[in-house]
Amino acid sequence: MATNTRNDANTNVHRDHVTETRPARKTTELIAYVVTVLAVLVTALVVNDDGDNTADPFSAEQALRYITFLTIGYMVARGLAKSGSRGSRADHDA
Repeated sequence: MATNTRNDANTNVHRDHVTETRPARKTTELIAYVVTVLAVLVTALVVNDDGDNTADPFSAEQALRYITFLTIGYMVARGLAKSGSRGSRADHDA
């Protein structure tokens, strides 16, 4: 009967640690989210009352509502990304 002997040198084999996904700061989703939020804020600041005592066509309330919708969309997108993909340890370095 043959015996199975282990070589102690093979016990320290490097294995990649697999993590869920890339960090948020390394995704295009974050860049698109930040740019879009800034665009909404700038638009809310630039578009204002025309001086004829009419309502502001793009008020701060609307801007906050759109930013809230964008935030919810970003969180859903990150959740979907985390639910089905795998990343590597190299994604988390630097």
